Amino acid sequence: MRFERLPIVGGIYTKNTTRFPANVEYGDIVKGLPVSAGTCCAIYCSHVLEHLSLSDCKTALHNTQKLLRPGGIFRLVMPDLEYLARQYLAQATPQAAHDFMTNAHLGQTTRSRGLTGALVAWLGNASHLWMWDYQSLVPELTAAGFRGIRRASFGDSTDALFGDVEERGRWDNCLGVECRAPDGMAD
Repeated sequence: MRFERLPIVGGIYTKNTTRFPANVEYGDIVKGLPVSAGTCCAIYCSHVLEHLSLSDCKTALHNTQKLLRPGGIFRLVMPDLEYLARQYLAQATPQAAHDFMTNAHLGQTTRSRGLTGALVAWLGNASHLWMWDYQSLVPELTAAGFRGIRRASFGDSTDALFGDVEERGRWDNCLGVECRAPDGMAD
């Protein structure tokens, strides 16, 4: 999304088939966003958390929960480790490990060298650093203070705001989760 908003380049480069609405904000959730705590009614995270280290992901979840106002919704989608592992085990062929590593974006088929390689390593964030399934993510969301944690599917949120940013293809065979910040009452 950062590149989408750049003059000239943004019109050419986009990973998403649809552009994000102008009212959508972005930033580094690990370092902190320029948004006051407790002010967001909804936060959407699509294919981001798997690009963070375990420690950074935990920080991001805590930071996200702090940004939400009481009862605010956090909705996320990411690759589903359980789905990928089941596909790997079911394949049972010499190609299975290769396909798993490729589909999970965990392996590197080649390593960029020289200045280009250094720039890609420094600026790039294409590799998945930590993979999640529902069973492993729920305790982390709970530790970050989220409540009402449930599996989510494309378009099933009670808040219509998410319809502006969700893209069906990003949910295929993936793990979707919706949860809420505590509402301030006994949760």
